[in-house]
Amino acid sequence: MKIEDIIKTKVELDDSKKVILNILYTQSIVTEKMNEILKPFDLSGEQYNVLRVLRGQKGNPANMCDIQERMITKNSNTTRLIDKLLIKELVTREICPVNRRKMEIKITEKGLELLTILDPKVIENERLFSNNLQENELKQLNNLLEKYRKLDK
Repeated sequence: MKIEDIIKTKVELDDSKKVILNILYTQSIVTEKMNEILKPFDLSGEQYNVLRVLRGQKGNPANMCDIQERMITKNSNTTRLIDKLLIKELVTREICPVNRRKMEIKITEKGLELLTILDPKVIENERLFSNNLQENELKQLNNLLEKYRKLDK
């Protein structure tokens, strides 16, 4: 469905505006579907992202800066996210023995088990969105989005 039909406009939109509206609308649909997967597990998308970042550490701790740098949503309040994951016993937080100003965050076994349950659901969700595109179209879309994101200053 065209974006003009979705937003019910009769006004002619220029291509730059249509791209922005299409990206924003698509992002909201992708987020909504992901939230449907995470809601039964009492997880937000940002909390899920933190768990995935920590799993990628392969048992090594990460500090808050490392986690923040790898987050998809860069303006997330990482401390608040970690606090919530601590309450759920999905991560641990300890003072770094080398630098007492740093906190070391690790995913727990419970956190790893939760990701193991979520992995097939997330993969199925990703396939749901990519089913309408050929492999070369997916590559092209990724290239175009990466090119689009690059701002010349």
